[in-house]
Amino acid sequence: NVIIQEELAYACTGMMTAIEANSLAQMPLILAANDEQKKKYLGRMTEEPLKAAYGVTEPGAGSDVAAIKTTAVKKGDKYVINGQKMWITNGGVANWYFVLAKTDPTAGAKGMTGFIVDGDSPGITVGRKEINMGQRCSDTRGITFEDVEVPEENVLGTEGVGFKIAMGAFDHTRPPVAIGAVGLARRAMDEAVKYALERKTMGVPIAQHQAVNFMIADMAMNIEAGRLLTYKAAAEIDAGIRNTYYASIAKAFAGDAANKIASDAVQIFGGNGFNTEYPVEKLMRDAKIYQIYEGTSQIQRLIIARELFADLSKITPQ
Repeated sequence: NVIIQEELAYACTGMMTAIEANSLAQMPLILAANDEQKKKYLGRMTEEPLKAAYGVTEPGAGSDVAAIKTTAVKKGDKYVINGQKMWITNGGVANWYFVLAKTDPTAGAKGMTGFIVDGDSPGITVGRKEINMGQRCSDTRGITFEDVEVPEENVLGTEGVGFKIAMGAFDHTRPPVAIGAVGLARRAMDEAVKYALERKTMGVPIAQHQAVNFMIADMAMNIEAGRLLTYKAAAEIDAGIRNTYYASIAKAFAGDAANKIASDAVQIFGGNGFNTEYPVEKLMRDAKIYQIYEGTSQIQRLIIARELFADLSKITPQ
């Protein structure tokens, strides 16, 4: 998966994000759905090119997921969902949504439940396509749920385990996001290397100047390190090992590195890098989201520290 995702991101991280968002939406079902739910909702994803969306973030609840205000009230054999989600990737084209809502507003994280909501359910209003700084071919929207009825058989797991399911999905989806950052960084380095070999100052290609050499060398080091960290996180998934620690390390490192590398690529291009006629300004804009979505770089650091202090054996090479 991560090998393929790096190549997709090398070409266009917006397209890669649109594809990877399917994995994010499907992961709660892969982890917690019963056989009937998997057959109905995951099965259709293999039969035709459909999209799905992960509906957790809200206008007032991003990193602080416990602050979501969307509610689901049980009425007979159905739940009625009311609330608003924001920055939902694939929001305008989703066949179905994973939606996190509060079934017991007094119970904090333990009062949240995950639902599978059909995209054509009455009461769903799809907002405008947001014009973002970067990754603009990825469809990002606000989604409003107004008295949306969901059958009880569309509850994932049981009431109260939605937060655990939603967060558990990130252990599986952060490595693909991290490798997306690596793919973008590799593209930025390739563009910078090609330009450095063509552009001349002081009578020689700028690739011969030590200042440029050092920037390219730093790019190469960070790309290799980011890729190997991501492979480590992905390998733990394949081995059935809980990978929270390495998933967060890979995501934080690769996201930060992609932003530095894209910025340095613009610097190597000089004034041309600041112009839309050259490719690196887009890469710089596309890179920023890697420090924000699927957990900000700051949240990743909180997770890393928490995991480390909970198990100091992580300091020892594994």
